[in-house]
Amino acid sequence: QVQLVESGGGLVQAGGSLRLSCAASTRTFSPYTMGWFRQAPGKEREFVATIGWTYVIGTRYADSVKGRFTISRDNARNTVLLQMNSLEPEDTAVYYCAADVSGHGLEADIASYAYWGQGTQVTVSS
Repeated sequence: QVQLVESGGGLVQAGGSLRLSCAASTRTFSPYTMGWFRQAPGKEREFVATIGWTYVIGTRYADSVKGRFTISRDNARNTVLLQMNSLEPEDTAVYYCAADVSGHGLEADIASYAYWGQGTQVTVSS
């Protein structure tokens, strides 16, 4: 069982920055691929970014956030971060952290992630 808790959301003006953090309560964090997803009001949940480590190396980003968002992880602290720069009103959503324990790859589909946090609200004003 993996419990995930997000933090760092809030209200920011367009062009600003926020850093989201996700803390995982598990003793086997490093093998997991960790992802960030988001869901805007009235829209489906969508992929934002993902990062591997032990078995899956690298990062992957949605086209809409490439060059603006950076995903990273601190395995010593069981934490994954999402640095969001040059925020736009279209980035307004609830952001969710998720864990993929399958080791298959840098997956962008929701079904690949078995564990989810409760989400943190990000609101970008114009």
